[in-house]
Amino acid sequence: MSQFFWPLFSQNVKNLNKHAVLDLIRFTPGGISRAELALRMELSRAAMTAIVNDLLENDVVRETESRNGQSGRPPIILEINSKRGYVVGIDMGASHLTVALADFSAQVLDEVEIPFDITQGPEPCLAQAEALLFELIEKNDLSLDRIQAIGLGVPGPIVSEPGIVLAPPIMPGWDGYPIRQALERKWGRPISLNNDAELGVLGEWAYGAGRGESDLAFIKVGSGIGAGLLLNGQIYHGATGSAGEIGHLTIDENGPLCDCGNAGCLEALAGGKAIARQAREAVMKGQRTLLSNMGPVEELSARDVAAAARRGDLVSQQIIARAGTYLGIAIAGLINIFNPRMVIVGGGVSQIGDLLLQPIRDIVHRRSLPAAAQTVKINTAVLRRRSSSMGAVVRALSIALHQVAEQKEAK
Repeated sequence: MSQFFWPLFSQNVKNLNKHAVLDLIRFTPGGISRAELALRMELSRAAMTAIVNDLLENDVVRETESRNGQSGRPPIILEINSKRGYVVGIDMGASHLTVALADFSAQVLDEVEIPFDITQGPEPCLAQAEALLFELIEKNDLSLDRIQAIGLGVPGPIVSEPGIVLAPPIMPGWDGYPIRQALERKWGRPISLNNDAELGVLGEWAYGAGRGESDLAFIKVGSGIGAGLLLNGQIYHGATGSAGEIGHLTIDENGPLCDCGNAGCLEALAGGKAIARQAREAVMKGQRTLLSNMGPVEELSARDVAAAARRGDLVSQQIIARAGTYLGIAIAGLINIFNPRMVIVGGGVSQIGDLLLQPIRDIVHRRSLPAAAQTVKINTAVLRRRSSSMGAVVRALSIALHQVAEQKEAK
């Protein structure tokens, strides 16, 4: 059956099976045959033929020959009809804004990213997103009514049903703002609103390092820190939709003040803002470091620390190793609780690479229980900065594809 929720318009058994088949087709690399679909769904050939015919009539899937290189006549397989429509994925981070245009096969046709400041508040930020959205679709000779659905990710705790963020630590002015309602009214398109780390785990599961895994954690390390959890093949949202706020675990109760108001949170010790703060403190204390020669001290960033560390700067390497240690402590706890098979570290700070990843692995090995530690793999995100925007594309397609699949019966 499908690993994701879809908008159900009629809930008979055939309809449920049709949506499950559609998800099997879209998430099977290279397409899938009718026979394999029938086997995996435990349906008769006749039942599967009826479902597939519905999807073919709606033009949401198409038949093609297998490209697996086997000898003899290639079998006919089914794949999503990429030309059936378009969706948009928007990744709104603390300091970047990415908008991606994709077809129905999740192929990114075009994307644009700009520097961004989430602290400007909802109206200026959403206006920037709108400007970027229209720039992208006009550049590709499209109009907004050609976009079937839009997925949006934000760096704050989501309350799913009303489509808002609740008391988001790094999003001042956004608390309770009706994000989804405002955008659906403005753009007239279905909007999916999710936390950016939750979208990261979805993107990496569908198209990145986590393909095929049913128990997966994605740790997004950017200006802030969050976690997306895929447990037993399902995205874990929590009671209200705000699960995964790993950045606000207390690591050191006497540590620095966090944006959430508590002291010693993981985010205040190991997030991008924390790394930049530690770099500024090192320079102001007169420590010997390449960071002293990287521009005004007040403008030092985590990216500067990473660049200096790669050049052998000891102070920068110590800052990054310390961040990796704190992340490892939190991730070890997450592994002990949820026992994932894989942990993927993503976000802008993760691009530092092994300088950050090795301390995480070392601490996890020492602090996780052997039953969990022996199984788990810790990797960096294959999609790199694209993890969350691709997750937003997946969410938009979860709306668009299943709505299109219903159009015949809705007539």
